Amino acid sequence: MLTAIHPKLPMRSKAVTRAFYTKTLGFQEYGNADYPGYLMVARDQVQIHFFEFPGLNPAENYGQVYIRVAQIDAFYRALLDGEVPIHPNGQLETKPWGQREFSLLDPDNNLLTFGQQV
Repeated sequence: MLTAIHPKLPMRSKAVTRAFYTKTLGFQEYGNADYPGYLMVARDQVQIHFFEFPGLNPAENYGQVYIRVAQIDAFYRALLDGEVPIHPNGQLETKPWGQREFSLLDPDNNLLTFGQQV
């Protein structure tokens, strides 16, 4: 019966989050309305929602999302070519559990891990 999941992550600034996801990661803003304190972005079949949390301390934010990717090597290369910072401990590699993965942090310290089954 379940058909999709759209994680909701905290953001301190809607403008900063919008710019990061649209200009840096290639998402598009989703929906026809601009809700105060709320943002929805989508890319391909993935949708992420954000709620405004101005008092968020990024060092204390543990928001995490795992995003499955096709052609992960090409996607990773495109991010590197665009000078997107990859998490220092999240370089692209094949993990023992059969996934090829890498990670990065958004401006609010939400961890985005991208993975493809090997």
